Amino acid sequence: MKRAFTMIELVFVIVVIGILATIAIPKFSATRDDATLTKAKTTLASLRSALSQEVQRRQMQGIYTAVTNLGGSTTAGSYIFDYFDGNSNNERVLEYPPKSCKNSSATGCWKKTGNNTYDYILPAAVGGKATISVQNNRIDCSPASKCKYLER
Repeated sequence: MKRAFTMIELVFVIVVIGILATIAIPKFSATRDDATLTKAKTTLASLRSALSQEVQRRQMQGIYTAVTNLGGSTTAGSYIFDYFDGNSNNERVLEYPPKSCKNSSATGCWKKTGNNTYDYILPAAVGGKATISVQNNRIDCSPASKCKYLER
């Protein structure tokens, strides 16, 4: 006599796998958004550190002009946070600068919106944007935006 699975046992296993999948898939989606936000937090921390180092480097050279922007272009898909004050003769802001949003509907990316302002477009699950600006050798997050998602 051969031993095999009955049809009821197979259906039961398929139902259990389906239930587990309905629980696991939303968790994986949330994990991806968390990872995207963590990457943005890390980028912001790196920007603050790089700005501080640039200010100190300039002061050691006797240059007391304030850093006005972190470089980048408003063009979609171009590098952002590449050179201080947009001058390629200066030190790089980040060794490997991220690219700006590819299009207006992209999420989880940075976008330059003005000479000294940048937006981080939050993932779709959160929605909205966080606006940072470079002023007086500091990077400040606009209180009107959703900065709480980028602060540690």
